[in-house]
Amino acid sequence: MDDVAQLSDLARARGLRIAVAESLTSGKLASVVGAGEEASEWFAGGIVAYFTEVKERVLGLQPGTDPCSAECAEQLAAGARELFDADLSVSTTGVGGPDSEGEHEPGTVYLGWATGTTVGHRRLALDGDPAQVLDDTVAAAVRLLAFHAAEVEGRDAAEGAA
Repeated sequence: MDDVAQLSDLARARGLRIAVAESLTSGKLASVVGAGEEASEWFAGGIVAYFTEVKERVLGLQPGTDPCSAECAEQLAAGARELFDADLSVSTTGVGGPDSEGEHEPGTVYLGWATGTTVGHRRLALDGDPAQVLDDTVAAAVRLLAFHAAEVEGRDAAEGAA
């Protein structure tokens, strides 16, 4: 089973709302996730934010945070989760290449995730041209969503416990 199908099955079965925040991937992640089966039932949406000021104003990025960092990825994921009232969100940020940005080498990528109880990140060191870095980032982000979707308690379960 591919990762988007697994994510779709988990989100529907668990009653989850999923969201994404993208800097590096320019909407590619939302496009892939949104193609999941019956996405209108579980994919709350996504936001693409390149400008730091937009990340700060819309997603709550703390001023002065390195845009290619674990802290940025976590803050973007948390901001998207709140913005979309989601149970789980994932963010992408980093350097696609072909050139370095500051001290960050091409292929340096951070994925962030946020649930109602946890926030975390995963650092990737990817090889390839910019298109390959983006494809690999999207694939890793979808796998990360599916992994956490299996662990997150959805709205249906939470409402049933109340």
